[in-house]
Amino acid sequence: MSSTEAGTQQVTGGANVGHVDTKLEVVVIPVSDVDRAKEFYGRLGWRLDADFAFDNGFRVVQYTPPGSPCSIQFGPRMTQAAPGTAQNMYLVVADIDAARADLAAHGAEVSEVFHPAAPGAQFSADPSGHLAGPADERATYSSFATFSDPDGNVWLLQEITTRLPGRIDADGTSFANVADLAGAMRRAEAAHGEHEKRTGVRDEKWPEWYAAYMVAEQAGTELPT
Repeated sequence: MSSTEAGTQQVTGGANVGHVDTKLEVVVIPVSDVDRAKEFYGRLGWRLDADFAFDNGFRVVQYTPPGSPCSIQFGPRMTQAAPGTAQNMYLVVADIDAARADLAAHGAEVSEVFHPAAPGAQFSADPSGHLAGPADERATYSSFATFSDPDGNVWLLQEITTRLPGRIDADGTSFANVADLAGAMRRAEAAHGEHEKRTGVRDEKWPEWYAAYMVAEQAGTELPT
């Protein structure tokens, strides 16, 4: 086996190898005014986890977006990056229209929903690369919206309804909020209806079927039929 093949195997199969968990939990963003940034992210409804100030002038503020396993931190002496240089940080949502409306209601200036005119165009500030509206057939991973904090750090909303295979550990299936869980249940209900049409009988074990469908959908594995 070549080194390239070995490297590829390690990357694609890493989830099944006994590695030590290394969880990305915090991303530091550069801001020029800590209190202004704190007011902005607090107004969005993000959870304030910490605001610790020290005698030497160091201060760390941490916020977590609703339903997110990863938080942001900002404060003096935390990064040498220029304020506003954090670009296209992903916020993944199940319903981009609902997410956009919620952010706008909390005072964020959010772009209209768009899909890229060409691969990668979602990362460009050039509006000519952004086609109005969600992606055709609401293709997963393909609909976006953006907003910025007061320093110009850019957030990129991305709608994901179905994960690519292997992106989520089926043993750790979870849902960020009631809306996500309800949406998964509705999709399972529709798929189960087709299942009963094919079998011609009522499925007495429908709760197990629903559960298997919802876990497989989120993990990106083969769906039950």
